[in-house]
Amino acid sequence: MSSSNWTTDFLSQLADVGIAVEQIPLPAISLWQIASPQWQQFAELAMLADLRWASGWAEHHDERLFINACFEKYGVYVLLRAIVNTAKPELPSQATVYPAANRSERHSQDMYGVNFLGHPDNRRWTRHKAWAKNHYPLRKDFPVAGMPETITPPDMDYPFVKAYGAGVYEIPVGPVHAGIIEPGHFRFQAVGELILNLEERLAYVHKGIEKIAEGRNPESLARLAGRISGDTTVGHTWAACRAMEQAAGVEIPARAALLRGILAERERVANHLGDMGAICNDVAFVFAQMQFTRLREDWLRTNAAVFGHRLLMDKIIPGGVACDLTDESAALITQGISQLRKELSEIMPAVDLNSSLEDRLYTAGYLAPDIAKAFGTLGYVGRASGQDFDVRRDAPYAPYDQANFKVALEDQGDIASRFWVRYKEINAALKLIGHFISQLTAGDILAEWQTPLPGSESLGIVEGWRGEIMAYVRFADDNKIARFYPRDPSILNWPALEKLTLNNIVPDFPVCNKSLNGSYSGNDL
Repeated sequence: MSSSNWTTDFLSQLADVGIAVEQIPLPAISLWQIASPQWQQFAELAMLADLRWASGWAEHHDERLFINACFEKYGVYVLLRAIVNTAKPELPSQATVYPAANRSERHSQDMYGVNFLGHPDNRRWTRHKAWAKNHYPLRKDFPVAGMPETITPPDMDYPFVKAYGAGVYEIPVGPVHAGIIEPGHFRFQAVGELILNLEERLAYVHKGIEKIAEGRNPESLARLAGRISGDTTVGHTWAACRAMEQAAGVEIPARAALLRGILAERERVANHLGDMGAICNDVAFVFAQMQFTRLREDWLRTNAAVFGHRLLMDKIIPGGVACDLTDESAALITQGISQLRKELSEIMPAVDLNSSLEDRLYTAGYLAPDIAKAFGTLGYVGRASGQDFDVRRDAPYAPYDQANFKVALEDQGDIASRFWVRYKEINAALKLIGHFISQLTAGDILAEWQTPLPGSESLGIVEGWRGEIMAYVRFADDNKIARFYPRDPSILNWPALEKLTLNNIVPDFPVCNKSLNGSYSGNDL
């Protein structure tokens, strides 16, 4: 089945089993609306047709809740929607079919009061004692400031999974850690040093991103999106801007698209360098950590010199970009690319030939391809376990629709694979940056904004450095945002950590965790 006809064939399959689909045209995506009792049945057929479950969220409209899920195949996305009443908001769970839907449904359960019938794990996920049981913070009638108590009660009674038997013991780690990382709790069950089970508990720093997005104008939403996860400010802002631009019918200038591509690839290189160094550091190969950190610092200083911000924050804006590139700056970037390639050519052989590093990274933290697929893992986590998907290639958008590059892919699924995929992605990014610079011609960097009609909605999708990023936007009156939902790749990648850690030893957990490097902030909306 080709990308051009799978939706037609799948709609025919749905009709054969009595699932009526109302097709609603949206900018850049297909919206299929079905009856809520058929929500799970749709997922069952989607699984048989090899559709990937990509995202899920809810939205409050008067006395109704819109329940959404996004599916993808061959780079073609379909937005599925069912409508339930707020008086009794329930529908069958898709998490029984797609493990990737588990935490998303729990988020909608906690924040909207949706009852997903038959859900395999309906413990609260996002609430964390900050709200009363019958309070649903993302409904429209809930105040932005909430109704906070003087002190939020400690979340001490979460029912973690228990393991029993001779020699079994429990190790609680976090949520507060010794380093500067954000809070997240990890509960281990182990025998000796062997990990039998790991359970995560996240969302300790719920920021209210979805709630405080309501009522903002496009410029303000773009700034907010850039602060969802500070290491992915380019990726999240681009996704949010793509969604708004599509909803408003705004096409950005060609030069602006190329500049966005340069910014995104520079963000990718900086983060991969940092991760590669951190992986080496977690197994005491400090030499490599120092070298990768030095290279990342040089890269970030060039960002500051050329674009005015080390992390490139607020450089993407609705309609284009807020920064341009002079010939001198382009030459500086090109020189930096040559220098980085030279440095890596000297460092990587030392890394590759280090036997102690090899002993710690190869076969450790194994994530099987079938598990990676079931959980919908993205970016370097998925591609290191054989998941051959990259939005830039498979659902291309400007400027990637005019570029050729090789998607890094490994199938060993271990920490070493996730390390080497990052290195290959750096090389591809350097080529892309050079190509985009060579394609720059004189022109505008910002299109005139057009106020979208009330109710206009769209989904912006880009390939961030961790993988596919999604941003859903619906406009209200007067150019204001009615609903914003951002989906960081970490939301799908974090559950894979529980799987790839199994049967490893406790001392290897830090490097397993770093090889995945999920964003706490990107998860804790």
